[in-house]
Amino acid sequence: MSTLTSPSPSPTSAVTMAPTSAAHRQRFSSLARAEWTKMRSVRSTVWTIVTMVVITLGIATIAGATVASRWSTFSPVQQATFDPTKISLRGLLFSQLIIGVLGVLVMSAEYGTGTIRASLSAVPRRGRVLVAKAAVFTGVAFVVSEVLAFGAFFIGQALLTSPAPHAALSQPGVLRAVVGGGLVVTVLGLVALGLATIIRHSAGAITAYVGVLLVAPIILQALPSSVGQPILRYMPFTISDAMTTPTTHATSAFSPWVGFAVLVVYAVVALGVGGWLLVRRDA
Repeated sequence: MSTLTSPSPSPTSAVTMAPTSAAHRQRFSSLARAEWTKMRSVRSTVWTIVTMVVITLGIATIAGATVASRWSTFSPVQQATFDPTKISLRGLLFSQLIIGVLGVLVMSAEYGTGTIRASLSAVPRRGRVLVAKAAVFTGVAFVVSEVLAFGAFFIGQALLTSPAPHAALSQPGVLRAVVGGGLVVTVLGLVALGLATIIRHSAGAITAYVGVLLVAPIILQALPSSVGQPILRYMPFTISDAMTTPTTHATSAFSPWVGFAVLVVYAVVALGVGGWLLVRRDA
């Protein structure tokens, strides 16, 4: 009489189908490495960072040397209101524009070349692609922006020779202004990345970013103060100005860190809307 024997478990049945958290981390780390490879292998990344370095440090050098040589020609009012920290960080305004271009290209370049289809095919959970891009971009933008902020500060202060006053990081508000300058640049780059995910076109996303950053404040300043001022205080330009100023002026709409929190909300909203559209639209 034959006996029934239970089949031995196959090698595949012994493997659990539920992915572990370690596997999730491994897959995301691989995705992040892939995004880092794509970002550093594109020439636009190198050129935008080089441009940021040249312009930000160059303006700090020119501004510091110019003020030092012309200090005696300043009026008493100009000398009394002079801010040595802010003059050194003036080039960060251009860094805000340039990092926006980089943030746009991180996403829109893949749409332009069509490689986004391959990226989304390889990673069915499309939101993870955006999260990986944002994480890698944040790391690069933060390091570059903070190095430039501190570099511009030290260069500018070294050139502000007596009788022109100079600032030190130990003075009230100075360290916050320098660190805040780099943080603002980083978060604005994430806003640009979110806009690129929404618009999916380089020219359109860059135009929208520049419009929000520079054009909108100019238009609002031309309007009657009763109309423009309540809106102007929410503009990134106004928040950035307060964040990079050691002293808090009475005219500032928000305290520096509250204003920075508003910028973070802008970035979260832009990335959130972009992620929602990325999941629901065709590549």
